[in-house]
Amino acid sequence: MTRILIVDDEPQILRALRINLAARHYEVEVAADGAAALRKAADTHPDLVLLDLGLPDMDGVDVIHGLRGWSTVPIVVLSGRAGSQDKVDALDAGADDYVTKPFGIDELLARVRAVSRRAAMTEAETARVQIGDHLVDLVAKSVSGGVRLTPTEWHMLELLIRNPGKLISQRQMLTEVWGAQYVRQSHYLRQYMAQLRRKLERDPARPRHLITEPGMGYRFLP
Repeated sequence: MTRILIVDDEPQILRALRINLAARHYEVEVAADGAAALRKAADTHPDLVLLDLGLPDMDGVDVIHGLRGWSTVPIVVLSGRAGSQDKVDALDAGADDYVTKPFGIDELLARVRAVSRRAAMTEAETARVQIGDHLVDLVAKSVSGGVRLTPTEWHMLELLIRNPGKLISQRQMLTEVWGAQYVRQSHYLRQYMAQLRRKLERDPARPRHLITEPGMGYRFLP
């Protein structure tokens, strides 16, 4: 049974999430502040964390840093902070996804399932994926149909494919593909993502797999 740790200081949200998740056969642990969350995570080793950013004792981003010091547990942030910078800070700290309050329970459950699937996928499962009409093989560095990708396009695509469903922030992608000195060159991402879509998506203007989250980053949907 999947164990989920919910971290939120609002009793109504804790109760609603506990009921809805338990009804869908998740094992649920709760914490009302950051310190309790870090202790409980260390004690119970949850399979996924739902984390509010506005905690009474510390910022949720600090909790993410604390978890990432020793754990790769998937983290979905729940927050009333709608600003894109808050989302980017959480993603850069190591969060896997971000849901803004108020949210529908169906949307949240879909995010939980997607993040859980990504965490369960093996290296072999992400090595060969279908994008539109093309089979992408990361090991052989090949694309069916005679499509040719540049080294930079391969680097971007591999980062996305190896994190299916996860939102990769602009900063993370720029740092990993070009280097830390390029973190402000977001136009690089727009240019290369447009090239990847033209080569791989059936309808580049309406991509189904290589998705842009405006102001935040990119996501690969299998």
